[in-house]
Amino acid sequence: MAKCFSFAASRDWWYRYSFTSAGLRQTKPNLVLVHGFGANAMWQYGYLLRHFIQRFNIYVPDLLFFGRSFTTRPERTEAFQAECVMKMMETHGVRKMNLVGVSYGGFVGYNMAVQFPEAMERLVLCCTGVCLEEKDMEQSLFAVSDLEEAASTLMPQTPEKLRELMKLSFVKPVKGVPNYFLTDFIDVSPLNICLCSYSFPNYFSL
Repeated sequence: MAKCFSFAASRDWWYRYSFTSAGLRQTKPNLVLVHGFGANAMWQYGYLLRHFIQRFNIYVPDLLFFGRSFTTRPERTEAFQAECVMKMMETHGVRKMNLVGVSYGGFVGYNMAVQFPEAMERLVLCCTGVCLEEKDMEQSLFAVSDLEEAASTLMPQTPEKLRELMKLSFVKPVKGVPNYFLTDFIDVSPLNICLCSYSFPNYFSL
């Protein structure tokens, strides 16, 4: 794909434009949508916003090192991610919220509920293994031998690895996607960040 045009960057811009133009209403409850690995917040929730935006004030934050979010502090845990999301909500004047967390975002949401229970009205965790036991990991469809293997799949750096992630993520994954499109997506998305930026959740200590 020519460098003068990026489908992924254009789609990212459209998601952000259409979302931010919707505005907020004081009469509506607040709903925070926290994304997981694989893409930034708008890519994961963009197509779902129309179902919620009439009933809720929607907040779709990019977790640290996703989208344009970053920090110079050394912390990399989901507990620190939770603190950052809460500080962002407080900056927007939001003290009460409903929260939906998907996958890794569910761990962040879980930590927000633990640290700030007074702020949580309702909490929904989707595809989040906060109650996993070791035997569940051994029988998982996503069986990995170590953290590096998990990271290489959850944050793929090549088209081949991205296809592998798509097979794990979708019941009917799209086939025949050309390499240049997948490479473009990796370049625009947070998938091209340094893997050492993350601390994966400890499933057995929550």
